[in-house]
Amino acid sequence: MKKIKYILPILVWMLFIFSSCQKDKFELGDLVAPTNVSLTYNIVGVDDENPYGDGSGIVNFIATADNEITFNYVFGDGFDTISANGVKSHRFSKPGVNTYIVAVFAIGTGGVTSNNTVQVEVLSNFSDEEAVQLLTGGSSKTWYWAADQLGHLGLGPNFVEDGNENHTWPSWYQAAPWEKSASSLYECEFVFSLEGGDMKFEQKNHTGEAFIQGIYAAELGLGDEGSHPFDIEGIKNAQFSPSSSIATIDGGYRGTTINFSDGGFMGFYAGSSSYEIIEVTENMLRVRMVQANNPDFAWYHIFTNVKPVQ
Repeated sequence: MKKIKYILPILVWMLFIFSSCQKDKFELGDLVAPTNVSLTYNIVGVDDENPYGDGSGIVNFIATADNEITFNYVFGDGFDTISANGVKSHRFSKPGVNTYIVAVFAIGTGGVTSNNTVQVEVLSNFSDEEAVQLLTGGSSKTWYWAADQLGHLGLGPNFVEDGNENHTWPSWYQAAPWEKSASSLYECEFVFSLEGGDMKFEQKNHTGEAFIQGIYAAELGLGDEGSHPFDIEGIKNAQFSPSSSIATIDGGYRGTTINFSDGGFMGFYAGSSSYEIIEVTENMLRVRMVQANNPDFAWYHIFTNVKPVQ
């Protein structure tokens, strides 16, 4: 899938010269490529007995450069991110000791880039084989919106509200059964599969549309919240990491988060590719996702492996 791209503004300086005998003159600033790009890292928990870290898979990176505006990290596991100051922590989630080529691109004026790479060998001990089997059925399994259930799409606070536990469930809003039938939301199919021991994810929708949350729809110039043309094609990596949010702890969630590479998401776009698993069984998946540009909003989804019929 082509991700929604961050557009780096071209920094333009205009020199205005006025005289009675000259026309106005404007000059475009030089395009300057960053230089002296440096990338260093430390693996959390490394010592003589643990040369690949403490098993958390977390690596802290620091990138520096001259004449840069921002940095773009490409971690070599299908995930990438922007860092304004070059400092970034990343969790590598594939179980075992694995080697990754991590690249950082220093971005200068006009989007001109320079880069550097490092090779990172790190240990991740976290796994949830039961969840892998439940999601994939051991090979490939398709999931659908549980559109016939109350709250198949819901919204709640991502903060403790008045001392209660509203942050663990969709206390603000729960969609009625078939509420979004006028959109293409329920045409979505979500395929989890196993390939060579790795879990993959693919979102399918024959309409070529995705349901875009209201703030994002406005930011993208698409109008109101609802279904809009959106490039959702492509098979993503699906990796697990431990959940540590207060909702997971207070709500007694499973403790596992699904992370999709390359901007993957599950039908409802709110900028995030990470989903806390609340519960997963043979025929039901309940997840929670925090809206990327408004971390006070937590969205809840319910999926089933038997497509509901209205």
